Amino acid sequence: MSLSNSQYDQIMRAYEQRQLDNEYRLRERYKEAYSLIPSLEELDHSISSLSVRQARRLLDGDDEALRSLKDELHSLIHDKRLLLKKHGLGEDYLEPHYTCRDCQDTGYIGDEKCHCFKKAVIELLYEQSNLQEVLEEENFSAFSMDYYSRSHIDPLTGRTALESIQTALKVCRRFVDTFAEEFQNLLLYGDTGVGKTFLSHCIAKELIDTSFSVVYFTAARLFDVFAANTFGRKEEQDSHAHEHIYDCDLLIIDDLGTELPNSFTISQLFICLNERILRQKPTIISTNLALEDIQSIYSERTFSRISSHYTILRMTGDDIRIQKKLLNLGGTNDATP
Repeated sequence: MSLSNSQYDQIMRAYEQRQLDNEYRLRERYKEAYSLIPSLEELDHSISSLSVRQARRLLDGDDEALRSLKDELHSLIHDKRLLLKKHGLGEDYLEPHYTCRDCQDTGYIGDEKCHCFKKAVIELLYEQSNLQEVLEEENFSAFSMDYYSRSHIDPLTGRTALESIQTALKVCRRFVDTFAEEFQNLLLYGDTGVGKTFLSHCIAKELIDTSFSVVYFTAARLFDVFAANTFGRKEEQDSHAHEHIYDCDLLIIDDLGTELPNSFTISQLFICLNERILRQKPTIISTNLALEDIQSIYSERTFSRISSHYTILRMTGDDIRIQKKLLNLGGTNDATP
């Protein structure tokens, strides 16, 4: 996944600020050290002067004089460290203190991105996904099959709730495993409270942790962002959110149908889904609506895009949140779907 220009610039601005902070703190340490040890400033001037003479000898090719200067410079630096240590400041007190020693807070080691840069990318992607906290609990490792019954039969498909979730889980894992190679979209629909949102969160975590950009919206929030952008009521957060709707690697639209449907939302949904299909950018939609309701509410052309370009997964069963309450398993604080 390649970062957008704005994402890259945001990370690099953080590195630039880190460098400025390092320089400021180093200047402050020098002020403190010179105040505490008056002779230290004179010693630093001697080191600077000797370093200039050493550079000149190097340019002149005077190897013998250069060796003598190196020895003298080494002795002065040794004296400086002893002086700092004597006054309880530490030998490295007047050296830059980097957050990342490997890249010295530049983000790069040579031409390669440092491990801290890669970490910063993932942190930014989590921040922009709107999912940072929830993914700590809702992920594949926390997913449980215990709430899906072998006796609950879906009258539409004749399959049990357990069979439906086994299929859905297999498809979702494959979605993650082949994400970089295949353009895919998912529609998760069916009963209330059977783990549709939880599964989309599982996918989101796996992809963000491998540096893909994921953006999550409830349907209501998504259409609010579209409205703000269309009718000129943009706040900074809406402008920032709208920027990533079409370009993020994965867009998740949760609870489609809970918004107030009207001509605006219907047209904006079509534009969004169609544009992402054209750009080959995957989308996941979850909804409690039946397929015929999606078709009747959002128009034939929108449903045509979904039926042609999405893998459709029906999930059924008893509401897991109610099961947890009945079993006294901690309500919504439980990590399982």
